[in-house]
Amino acid sequence: MTRYQGDLAFHSITRKSANQVTEPVIPPIAAEAEVVAVIPAKEKCEENLECLDIDFHAPSLVEDQSFYVDFKDGDMRNPVNFSPARKWVMTINACAFAGIVGAAVSSYAMGYSSMIRDLDCTLFQATMGLSMYALGVGLAPLVTSSFSEEFGRLLFYIISSLMFMLTEVMIALAPNVQTVIVARFLGGAFASTGSTLVAGTIADIWLPHQRGFPMSLYSVGIVASLGLGPSIAGWIEANPSLGWRWIQWVHVIVSGVYFISVLLFMTETRSAVILTRMARKIRKDTGDGRYRARAEKNKPSLASMIRISCTRPLHLLLTEPIVQSFSLWIGFIWGVLYILIDSVSGEFQSVYGFGVGETGTVFVTITIGSLLGYLANVCQERLYHKYVHRKGPDARLYIACVASVVLPAGMLVFAWTTRPDVPWIVPLVGITFFMASAFAIYQVVFVYLADCYGPYASSALAGQSLCRNILATVFPLFATQMFDRMTYKWADTLFALIAVAMIPIPYILFFYGSRIRQRSPISRKILDIEEENKRANLEKL
Repeated sequence: MTRYQGDLAFHSITRKSANQVTEPVIPPIAAEAEVVAVIPAKEKCEENLECLDIDFHAPSLVEDQSFYVDFKDGDMRNPVNFSPARKWVMTINACAFAGIVGAAVSSYAMGYSSMIRDLDCTLFQATMGLSMYALGVGLAPLVTSSFSEEFGRLLFYIISSLMFMLTEVMIALAPNVQTVIVARFLGGAFASTGSTLVAGTIADIWLPHQRGFPMSLYSVGIVASLGLGPSIAGWIEANPSLGWRWIQWVHVIVSGVYFISVLLFMTETRSAVILTRMARKIRKDTGDGRYRARAEKNKPSLASMIRISCTRPLHLLLTEPIVQSFSLWIGFIWGVLYILIDSVSGEFQSVYGFGVGETGTVFVTITIGSLLGYLANVCQERLYHKYVHRKGPDARLYIACVASVVLPAGMLVFAWTTRPDVPWIVPLVGITFFMASAFAIYQVVFVYLADCYGPYASSALAGQSLCRNILATVFPLFATQMFDRMTYKWADTLFALIAVAMIPIPYILFFYGSRIRQRSPISRKILDIEEENKRANLEKL
């Protein structure tokens, strides 16, 4: 029987007591779902269950007389039993949305010139659209993640992709820059709602040992698309008859095609939601209210789930040193990346005389850097498996220690070589090194926090995501004034020096991470949960 530990019902284990049922209770015939009768006497009822065509599994002991609905072994309604072809179609489809919303982040900046001309706005106002997108990405999942747990993933794929497409239409038809800013915020909110479902979808349909490559595809897609978007948008902006509105119309077309693909190829993958619907149908068909899905037992209210999803990430962000340090580190890197998206076009135009189409092509270095960062993480995985028995979660940090040094080195190369007497390829090498390190660190942050915080991993990751996107919101707003007063060279140098100051973060955690976790109340609570689960498993044996 497949167990889904994300459901609260699976965390409670009740011991046998004197008042529990000791005689077999045979559930009525209801449907071709597996129905687990909550009784301990397997031998007395196996024969009757076979006659009823119901698979018997060792039941859970509970105080009530519920019949738990679960998947049969090999049941094709169970998402983990989908065919490999179907799994890959759904995985690629889900990752495609992450790539679309990633491209929408950066391609917007390529249309600044024509937008300023057409809407009679300032550069700062145009930049607000870039920042508001990041703010929407950071805030929306705190609330919407609970809704997807309650109502399933498919509904939110449909809503998110449709509404994201409509926000792109809103931008393309905007009569003023204020409409653009509002639409960008809404676009970021719907984009994050959809793209954050991807990791959950991958976890739903792939077994743990199979998730490595699909998750890497998701990460590469969302970051590499930051480079592909401007590469195309730059040439659209370069055409006088097209401009910024057609950048948005292209997004509308691509998003529309994706929305159709969601309707054609995506299905519900959250097992708790599927089983709940199955149990509800059985109750309706039989009139027997004892049929339940395990997810329905001790189910928290939606309001409670929203409250926890909004407050727990903030609590971890404000109280846990590991979450704080990694959130500030990746937040700073993300802020610099958004400044790069905002400013690299103008910098290469002023220094090398590039046209807007050529500066868009410069962003290919982000894609190349992401691929190099992915290869670095392949090496990191080998090191992790070799040393995890000695270092525990801190074995995830080998590549982060290297990347912490390469990151400011790449920034300094970019800062000090972007001048007319140095070939333009040299600063692009600096951007590539920066992006490769940024991607490697981005990957490490996710897996390291997940390892350290176990059952609270989603909250820890939500906390770092909030910090990361808030800094990505703020950084572009002061970038133009900073470059005007300090010049590109010294402003980029300042960012590189801040990155140098952050080099100790992975080293401190690598050598002292275990001691830091021992002093953390949350980490001690996680250890208690793990010990309780171990004892429960031994008792069941």
